[in-house]
Amino acid sequence: MNRNLRVRGIVIAVITALCLIMIFGPWHKTDRSAADFFKPSKLKENLSENIKLGLDLRGGTHLVMQVQADDAIRALTDGNVLKSESELKKAGIPFTAVKSPANGVVVVETPDTSKHSEIESKILPYFGVSDWSVTPSVSPASVTFSLNSAAANRIRREATEQAKTIIEQRINQFGVTEPTVQLHGREENHQILVQMPGIDDPERVKKLIQGESKLEIRAVADFGQKHATRAEAEASLAGATDKEVLPYNEKRGDGSADTGFYVVEKVPVITGSDLRSARGVQSQQGFGYEVAFDLKPSGSEKFGNWTGSNVGNYLAVVLNGEIKSVAVVKSRIDDSGRIEGNFTKQQAEDLGLVLRSGALPAKIVYLEERTVGPSLGADSIRQGMISLMAGLGLVILFMLFYYRFSGVNAVIALALNLVILLAGLAAFGATLTLPGIAGVILLIGMAVDSNVLIFERIREELHAGKIVKSAVDTGFDKALVTIIDTHVTTIVSAAFLYAFGTGPIKGFAVTLTIGLLANLFTAVYVSRTMFMWELTRGGRRAETISI
Repeated sequence: MNRNLRVRGIVIAVITALCLIMIFGPWHKTDRSAADFFKPSKLKENLSENIKLGLDLRGGTHLVMQVQADDAIRALTDGNVLKSESELKKAGIPFTAVKSPANGVVVVETPDTSKHSEIESKILPYFGVSDWSVTPSVSPASVTFSLNSAAANRIRREATEQAKTIIEQRINQFGVTEPTVQLHGREENHQILVQMPGIDDPERVKKLIQGESKLEIRAVADFGQKHATRAEAEASLAGATDKEVLPYNEKRGDGSADTGFYVVEKVPVITGSDLRSARGVQSQQGFGYEVAFDLKPSGSEKFGNWTGSNVGNYLAVVLNGEIKSVAVVKSRIDDSGRIEGNFTKQQAEDLGLVLRSGALPAKIVYLEERTVGPSLGADSIRQGMISLMAGLGLVILFMLFYYRFSGVNAVIALALNLVILLAGLAAFGATLTLPGIAGVILLIGMAVDSNVLIFERIREELHAGKIVKSAVDTGFDKALVTIIDTHVTTIVSAAFLYAFGTGPIKGFAVTLTIGLLANLFTAVYVSRTMFMWELTRGGRRAETISI
């Protein structure tokens, strides 16, 4: 055996072993040793845990909902009406009324036009100079603030993203393995897809999604002291009845979590109902990120009084009884402020979403509701596997009958292709759906097609009078360009399916792409290695080949 063939054999053996380990390995087990889970009785269990099944195979709940994103603009408009009235009264600027005749429009009616420029300079910075336009009017005397279309679209998009984040947080309470919560369809439709494998009670899911979430900002006792255990924190209470211990869980930039316990005041400084907006922004120091927030008039007065008399003390952001962030008060905070910390951009944006997640930003309307029973999922698996095995069996019989011993080569390459495909699904955490099984069946045909191209090229070279080794080398070389061309174009098509498709279509695209990449390796590299071994085994060069 020459050195090149030996290296090829080692590469194939290593890849095959790694793929089998990826498929049957006990990656989700921690309570016993790994050796226990490599026993034959546990391999099937490992396989079922490593290859995740989609909703159509496992059963569960499928919901498509639409966020009424204009509700977020209405809430913003109503808040601006209240804020305008409050600010104009504080500044002593005369006005007749502040109204909202339409969504995204605020009109300040005045006794005359003498104060119009002053009203604009007072109100517009709060509304947002880049988001709102101003139109003074003489008859009747008024100043109209209008939300521009770009800002309105951004608010709708943010409302949909915020609703998705809140729904995801609530869905996680079910403890479902691999739930799917993602944006669905065209962006302007503001739709969210929720799939929960193993959950067959859609009413319970909808009740949880539409439930209220409790947000509070509380004062931290003990000068911001964090305790490692609950017992340690409770010991520091010293019998105080106006304080309590809450768990702390904040994600770091590297994906790990900072955990512990804090002693906080029972009565919150402000709650989520006092919050107007919150968002991640660039730090004023020029590096890192902070969270900027705005308060409604009612919350502004409460927060300003508390922070003004508690500079240097700590505040905790509490969501559903768990502390998400702790920060020090550096100055008085009235209607707006910033939470400073060692935040990355993602952390700041996530915390902004958490701060706004006291309640869904807009009403949700359900467009589609479907429940897939476990028995129906089992039927799908059984029928899919029957189709797969039938197709595979017929292909194997044809290859063995038509190409004789070379057909064995193709069958081995095909089997390895399927092994690599399953390993790819396990490695990337991809979900196998019924369309994914259809993708596997399609891949069987494409894998065999690659072998047919190569074998027919070899036959042509043999008929032209070339010796066996030269015919094999030329056959592979000439077929390579065609194989790469067909696979690349199909992968590009799969990329478009993944980019613009929904859940099941994405599953088909993922399965197809992994299988095509595996096929390039097996049809070209593995198949050629087996021909090389056949032509040189026994230390002699074969003068004929069964093809």
